[in-house]
Amino acid sequence: MISSFVLLEVDGVMAIHARVLLPNELPGMAKDKSLSAVLEKVHNRLIYGFIHDVFDLVACYGAFIAKGHCFIDANKRTAAAAVFIGLRLNGISLTFKDIALGQWIIDLVNDHQTEIDFSHWLRQLHNQNQSIRLT
Repeated sequence: MISSFVLLEVDGVMAIHARVLLPNELPGMAKDKSLSAVLEKVHNRLIYGFIHDVFDLVACYGAFIAKGHCFIDANKRTAAAAVFIGLRLNGISLTFKDIALGQWIIDLVNDHQTEIDFSHWLRQLHNQNQSIRLT
């Protein structure tokens, strides 16, 4: 099951974070936080069969990176970019309207939505995009 997905690794997420960081924000990791542990949480869900498709995978990345607060700044933007890049690495190209992806990340952090809800939304958005292409 693991080999069927392109997974995000620590170095890749660190590079994503470096790209989304704004000039006035602080780079680096938050004290006593582990990006490796956050990513391992996602990978463990995959190993134990809780992740069934790429939408489940990237929803977990988005939720766990945002809620893990591993970085001093830009955790939510890093999470949103990780979702987008995780989809692309696994062959899925989605276009998000306005701030929809960012709002989902905020809702995840505030516990207004779950990664399961997020996965369903991503899958639905993909299915809508596919039906538009077929017509």
